[in-house]
Amino acid sequence: MSVWRNYYGKEVGVSLAQVLISDYHRLQKEGYEIRLCIGTDSHVQGHMINFATVVVVIVKGNGGFMYVKKHRQRGPVSLRERMLSEIAYSIEAAGELEDFVRTYGISLEIHADINQNPRFPSHASFHDAQGYILGMGYRFVCKPDAFASSKCADRFCH
Repeated sequence: MSVWRNYYGKEVGVSLAQVLISDYHRLQKEGYEIRLCIGTDSHVQGHMINFATVVVVIVKGNGGFMYVKKHRQRGPVSLRERMLSEIAYSIEAAGELEDFVRTYGISLEIHADINQNPRFPSHASFHDAQGYILGMGYRFVCKPDAFASSKCADRFCH
């Protein structure tokens, strides 16, 4: 079973929501506001697919930091199915943080590693992903603005 880790690989040890509550209180005392961006990316490696889901904490005016959770799944699957699996992992992470987000009024968005331009293969999943994310009540962000999935999560799924 995969666990949440910080950027440097250390297990958080408790639920991610508990860690974020602590982060939130510390940053609030210092006068900062935060928002959360959740994204997942994947890479095929032989008959396995490596997924990495990140929760990026944007600290307004002071950069940010992230937490990561890795997953492995047996392949092969179609590109469309893999893109929707990425979305499902991101929505699962958002669900873990639902109480935290509601209690503290934190802004949360789901970043999809899907291109809105029809010339790119990932576009085949664009409308499905958009509907899935919006239907679950989250803000949808796609490429080129989806840095949580296309930049941050990408670093961890190789």
